[in-house]
Amino acid sequence: MTKGEITTNMEKGATVVITHHVSEIQQPQYEKWLNEIAPVCKASQGLLDWHIIRPITGLTDTYTVIIRYDNHQNLRNWIESEDRKRLISKIDKLLANQEYVQINSGLDFLFSEVGEKPKTPVRWKQFLITWSAIFPLVVTLPLILLPILRWIKVPDNHLLNTLIVTGAVVSLMVY
Repeated sequence: MTKGEITTNMEKGATVVITHHVSEIQQPQYEKWLNEIAPVCKASQGLLDWHIIRPITGLTDTYTVIIRYDNHQNLRNWIESEDRKRLISKIDKLLANQEYVQINSGLDFLFSEVGEKPKTPVRWKQFLITWSAIFPLVVTLPLILLPILRWIKVPDNHLLNTLIVTGAVVSLMVY
């Protein structure tokens, strides 16, 4: 990924994950810079919150900044703002690698490595996972739902029973 390249998943709300690699020697200067950019970012329209994950001394050199906005437009306004560009230019020489910016809508970024695109599992794994979730539901839900349906006087009709049980299975799988 090149500097300034942005990957996006458009939905309501927006989270940007910005990764900077800063050598241990440059980290005090970077910390000063964070104190300069934080108030400017926090004043931007639509900001919900801002978190910094700092490197572990002697183990990593990665700063990860997670910023959440109420929508993609407000986030994009911040990312493309002149204020941010000016402040980013101040730390170019401090960064060991290029800045990596990834925009997400949900929490999917928590489950993949930085820069890693989500991988689609092979079909047989999808089949086994789906089956392992649906099978117990199909076996147990009729044992629970059918007596309740009879108790509330819903007529014993095979199609109606199947409609209700499959609706419950799909609801549990989706929600």
